[in-house]
Parts: sequence; structure tokens; C-alpha cells
Amino acid sequence: MTRIGLISDTHHLLDPSVFEHFKNCDQIWHAGDFGTIAIANQLNSFRPMKGVYGNIDGNDIRSVYPEQIVFMCEQVKVMMRHIGGYPPKYNPETKKEILIHQPQLFISGHSHILKVMYDDKLNCLHMNPGAAGKQGWHKVRTLIRFAIDGKEMKDCEVIEIEGKSR
Repeated sequence: MTRIGLISDTHHLLDPSVFEHFKNCDQIWHAGDFGTIAIANQLNSFRPMKGVYGNIDGNDIRSVYPEQIVFMCEQVKVMMRHIGGYPPKYNPETKKEILIHQPQLFISGHSHILKVMYDDKLNCLHMNPGAAGKQGWHKVRTLIRFAIDGKEMKDCEVIEIEGKSR
């Protein structure tokens, strides 16, 4: 079983509570808009991390993290990109990539809207952890913790970070 801490849209702010919330996680996945490479480095030194760059990220992050990654976690194919949309309102590029790669789990960020929803047509679970930073219009900062056990995705928990977003 692999326990994952999912985070996105930190926008230059890594709340110290993230380390407490993710202390029992095996990996951290960041769905873009880190803000600075220092945030990526802090997370990566805490737990092994996978990530993609977001629209606010500069060359320091883009030189390390790609626009999209597709990988296996246990027996689940995962696709992650920052800007993607959600079922059934994917952006055209994302829809094309989902049809090519056929992931069981699609992760995006960007919207600052927490979503966990299943796409029956594509047989794919979509997760967007919302935003963990303070920049943006969201009122609540959120993270997701979940586990992948073989082919099963389970134990999904939404975490609200204390303190107002703005």
C-alpha cells in the first residue's frame, strides 16, 4: 500500500502544517503552481515527490518538472497535469491525453476547487486537491490524503488547512 499526500497551488507558500498532515504518507504529489523551486525542494526532502509545473511557475521549476506526467503507482496508471478541467469538462488537450494514456486516476490543479469525482465514461477517478496557498479566490485551503493498494484507490481524506486563504 502506498499512502499519498496530494497538494496543489501553493503559490509561494508552504504552510508548515503540511508536514504534519503528510507525516504518514509515503509520497507527495504536487499538481503545479509551486511558486518557487524552494517549495518543491522542501517537499522532496521530506518525502519522495512527483510534480508538474503550473502556469505561474518559472523556468526554475519548468526545468525540473514537466507539464504532464504519466506513471504507475502500484497497479494504478496515474496522469497528472496542472490545467486539465474535470469530468466531463476537460480541456481539449487533456481530453486527448486521457484518451491516449487511459489512466485510472487523473490529477489536476489550477482551479483552486477541490474535486474528487469519478468519470464513468472514461473509467477514471479525477482528483483536484484545491489550493494550499493563500493566493487566489478560494476561501478554504485544502489537501488530500489517500492510499493506493494494488488496483484500489481508498481512504481518501480531505484536509482543511487552518487559517484564511486571504
